[in-house]
Amino acid sequence: MSYCLNPHCQKPQNQKNAQVCLTCNTKLLLKQRYRAIKPIGQGGFGRTLLAVDESKLLKPPCVIKQFVLTAQSADNNTLKAGELFKQEALRLKNLGKHNQIPNFLDYLTQEENQFLVQEYIDGYDLAEILKEQGIFKEAQIWELLNSLLPVLEFIHQNDVIHRDIKPQNIIRSKNGKLNLVDFGAAKVVTGTAILQTGTSIGTPEFVAPEQSRGKANYSSDLYSLGTTCIYLLTGVSPFDLFDIYENTWVWRQYLVDNQVSDKLSKILDKLIENAISRRYQSVSEVLEDIKKEPEFYTNQSEKSTLTTIKKINNSDWQCINTLTSTRDSINSIAVSPDGKIIANGSYGWKVKLWETKTGKLLHTINCDYPINAVAFSPNGLIFASADSGNFIRFWHVNPSNKILRIKAHNGLFSGVNSLSFSPDSRIIASAGGDKTVKLWDVITGKEIRTLIGHYSSVNSVAIAPNGKFIVSGSTDRTAIIWDLNMGKRLNVLNTYSKVNSVAFSPNGNILATGSDDYIVKLWQVSNGKKIYTIDSDNWIINGIFSSNSVKCVTFSPNGEILASSCKGDIKLWDINTNQEICTLTGHSEKVNSIVFSPDGQTLYSGSDDNTIKVWQWKEIK
Repeated sequence: MSYCLNPHCQKPQNQKNAQVCLTCNTKLLLKQRYRAIKPIGQGGFGRTLLAVDESKLLKPPCVIKQFVLTAQSADNNTLKAGELFKQEALRLKNLGKHNQIPNFLDYLTQEENQFLVQEYIDGYDLAEILKEQGIFKEAQIWELLNSLLPVLEFIHQNDVIHRDIKPQNIIRSKNGKLNLVDFGAAKVVTGTAILQTGTSIGTPEFVAPEQSRGKANYSSDLYSLGTTCIYLLTGVSPFDLFDIYENTWVWRQYLVDNQVSDKLSKILDKLIENAISRRYQSVSEVLEDIKKEPEFYTNQSEKSTLTTIKKINNSDWQCINTLTSTRDSINSIAVSPDGKIIANGSYGWKVKLWETKTGKLLHTINCDYPINAVAFSPNGLIFASADSGNFIRFWHVNPSNKILRIKAHNGLFSGVNSLSFSPDSRIIASAGGDKTVKLWDVITGKEIRTLIGHYSSVNSVAIAPNGKFIVSGSTDRTAIIWDLNMGKRLNVLNTYSKVNSVAFSPNGNILATGSDDYIVKLWQVSNGKKIYTIDSDNWIINGIFSSNSVKCVTFSPNGEILASSCKGDIKLWDINTNQEICTLTGHSEKVNSIVFSPDGQTLYSGSDDNTIKVWQWKEIK
């Protein structure tokens, strides 16, 4: 569909490839390249439209901001607004270089209207997320502060005050990143200009007192960020969180079953001080207070989960061997509990067993379908394979004789995507393309229970090492934590992108998810709260996002390291600091599976380049 750029058109909808509007004969292409699709916002002096750039092969989405100026409406206020619109274009051109601010694409005038074209941020603003998911928890507020404060510092260093920070202007994109948008109210300040009285602008319930009087300064943005935080924590308008009779904030009274630590409370209180002299004066002051205590979790149990993990030593990982599987792309790998055998499944309809010490191929098992997953039982007696024909097969480890075959899931070509054994080896969980998770009795092959809750294919499943929980990750952009014994759904984790892999930490307290948005997230298993998002910028190559997703995640046996794969690389992360340890490069194609040896000294990776690489850890003396 094409949408007419004439704001007064009575029937703006047109055919997809139309060149002019059938109703008013207005040109539908802006600058012969940008085609409006539909309106997504409306303001007093214009509107915002979703558009596509037809000059590019893939016709990427973009946003057209349109300012309407006609001879009949050219009064002083409108002319002033028009000038502000033009200034916004100039500001975005300078600020859009930041990866959390929309890129500036174009600015032009056509048929008496001004147009600003900018990058489209595909995601949801915080007001929408609040409405959909309910009030924010403390961990989410820490994430917001840590993510947005550096953006504010950047724009302030470029002599700009945003002046309209509010939930609607903070968008969480599909890659999990928080973006600051809408610089229409922003003000450029140079020299003594910041001391001059300007226009009262911004959204009243979020603006600082001095800004409402036309005296905005840098700390005014910090005030607005603070009011945004208390609004997200309570779901109540900041107007109602301030007692005008007592001249004090009462936001804590509106916290409903939502504990907030003293540290966060103090920081928020200082952000929203009415008196500028008692408020934070700069972003650096806020960040300094935040850094005084590195862990920001909502209760002591969450905090202790991370701080009790021993920090790893300085280390070096090297590839010591490569196992080649002829023409078979490696789809899944698993290591036996004694560390002596590695099994791999392939798209070549085979399961292969290798001796880890020598790299010798022990057995090749021909199957009826491409193999999606392999897993060893914790007792080391059997291993299982899952295929695209919806079957699970159980095999003796030595010799490799088939014990049992289960028709596990339904649906044409849906397949079994993932397997996980319970710690006692009596139950195996399977994730299916039919949107379900099934639990099976390993001895009898009988179905125990079907877990229903996803709306699309379930890509990954894991049973917690403590045997209490099971987690499933799906194409529907969620991961679900279940009670293993009761089959009850405990928490739904919204990841905002397709979940490819899930993994529990060895103590069962932390969950990791890897998604299509290049993001790895850590979650608290007990309550489903997000602990940390590993910065997706680490996956940026030459300033451009990798076109591949995080395919798999896994913890080391001691819980100190998280490994994740994206494209042909493997990254190792220090769980204590959430910092990258190193990047393992060597595969020429996508890495589909990674697993640690039981002693944690070796890492195995299986790839589309038909190889399994063996990486070994050596301490630097």
